[in-house]
Amino acid sequence: MLIRSAVASDAALLHEIAAITFPLACPPDALPESIQAFIDENLSESAFSRYLADPQRELFIAEERGVAIGYTMLVHGDPGDADVAAVVTVRPTVELSKVYVHPDHHGGGVASALVEHSVSAARSRGAASVWLGVNQLNARANRFYEKSGFEQVGTKKFLVGERYEDDFVRLRPL
Repeated sequence: MLIRSAVASDAALLHEIAAITFPLACPPDALPESIQAFIDENLSESAFSRYLADPQRELFIAEERGVAIGYTMLVHGDPGDADVAAVVTVRPTVELSKVYVHPDHHGGGVASALVEHSVSAARSRGAASVWLGVNQLNARANRFYEKSGFEQVGTKKFLVGERYEDDFVRLRPL
């Protein structure tokens, strides 16, 4: 497996992975039309083009034999959400905004490698912590993040379609 920095020409590829993996992170009662609306607005090819052009963001792609199997996105800077800002007190901080792995590669260490690569990148840019939001009902992801050193420090709301979901805020001091 290879982890590399994403480049502008990866926008379509990142959208394809996101469209497959984002629904897996949603709670079981999330409406399919809400999930699709979120993908269309936040995980489209044009959204990824904007992310890739933003100097405050870094995206990494995991590949196996030249095929993309997962990705992460870091967002540098102070949290914009008041609930997050209140509980993420170790600064400067970086948000680990996205950690997604193709379901055919779950349990193979891809997510761990992507997270560690992302944490290392955050540290190299001077971050004192990395934080993330994860749906409270996503038991698998919560176990993974806890095992990866992210402690639950608070909660926040996350809009999917027209409905707010409940997320845990997790923090990993560096």
